Amino acid sequence: MMDATVQLRTFQPGDGARIAAAWTAAAPQDPITETRFRDLILLDRNFDPAGLFVADRAGEVVGAVYVVRRRVAHDGDDLERGRGWIPFFFVTPDARGRGLGRALLTRGIEWLRAQGAAEVVFSSYTPNYVLPGLDADRYPEAAALLSSLGFETIERPSSMEMSLRGYRLPESERVRAAELRAEGWYLGTLRDEDIVPLIELAGREFNSDWARAIREGIVSGLPLERIMVARNPEGRVIGWAMHGTYENVIDRFGPFGVLPESRGTGLGRLLLHLTLERMAATQAHAAWFLWADEGSAASNLYVKTGFEITRTFTILRAEIS
Repeated sequence: MMDATVQLRTFQPGDGARIAAAWTAAAPQDPITETRFRDLILLDRNFDPAGLFVADRAGEVVGAVYVVRRRVAHDGDDLERGRGWIPFFFVTPDARGRGLGRALLTRGIEWLRAQGAAEVVFSSYTPNYVLPGLDADRYPEAAALLSSLGFETIERPSSMEMSLRGYRLPESERVRAAELRAEGWYLGTLRDEDIVPLIELAGREFNSDWARAIREGIVSGLPLERIMVARNPEGRVIGWAMHGTYENVIDRFGPFGVLPESRGTGLGRLLLHLTLERMAATQAHAAWFLWADEGSAASNLYVKTGFEITRTFTILRAEIS
């Protein structure tokens, strides 16, 4: 039975710092600052205070769940009206074991259902996911609770990392770059004239969130030297790799993509290494990212390059209609 002293209410101005502190107490291996919480959650273009439920115990935040649906279309005019997301939920250690997590999730799901959602996904919401899914190894109780509410696994992305201490561009990649440049290829820092073609390529061939991330990154001052592009002798942008895109974290690699017609040619591997070289030059100590699809060609490339899996996440879905 839920503690009678705990009140479930919606977000109120001034809650941000208390939620961030309670989040950090509940998940000390995945802490969050008040500023980061503000930027990723409260300033998200789809944020609705009515979808952030807080467990309040005499003025102390002891839990929260955030549910969101699109108020601004992610791509074109598609608001994905039948889908909602749960980017996070937590209960502080001293408030667990009394059904509070279940009560929070149930309240959030009921709210999404009332908004017309027929399914809910945990937690691969874009543009501002904090983590791509649930780390079931780190949070087994949360995994069990979501399973009991009907959530099922739909994807298992991995987070990977590679040390850049002592990194040097492999000689084979240096030779390959020289050969391509001699043939008229451009391999280097993004130029102003390539910004529009790159954004179009990312949105058309990969996904609209990557196009958004590139556009918003450049507008907010992302140095162009953090974006490496490959342009063929005809002047067409074929691929790119970048770092520092998200939250200005220079060690965070990605997004990264090469057109299907150039896959298997070694161009992707070359762009990856050229970007790692650039990252090392900017004093990044490691290269890491949160999401590689399990068993994908990109994931295999990362492993061959020297990346290691650091965490595996589970993306979950439940029907709520």
